[in-house]
Amino acid sequence: MSLVKRNNVMLPSFVNDFLAPDWFGGLDKPLYNLPAVNIKENEANFELELAVPGRTKEDFKVEVDNDVLTISSETKSEDETTEENFTRREFSYTSFKRAFTLPESVESNKIDASYVNGVLTLSIPKKEEALPKPKRLIEIA
Repeated sequence: MSLVKRNNVMLPSFVNDFLAPDWFGGLDKPLYNLPAVNIKENEANFELELAVPGRTKEDFKVEVDNDVLTISSETKSEDETTEENFTRREFSYTSFKRAFTLPESVESNKIDASYVNGVLTLSIPKKEEALPKPKRLIEIA
């Protein structure tokens, strides 16, 4: 009869890491390969910045449907090397899809996008009525 040591450390680690993430503090590691997003707001617009290096602007698809902004990308690359009787092919597919619900205070038909140095930037202007009003002086009669 032989003794078999069971490694019970893996199961609690799996449960802690994947099934019970720290919901209140965020995730320590991403569950998917989604690009990191920064969202900035200023007086005139919102800006979304997605860190997606190594792509071209043609790799992205940006859509707005029913006040939902969807940003997606899918790339495919193939490398084929032939040496004598051996052929090696390597395939690489990467894709992501992020969706954001737009507030009613934005002009969804005037969204502008640019891709520079690995960062996809979207500028979403606010509606005129959502812009801050300047101070006005009220005369006392």
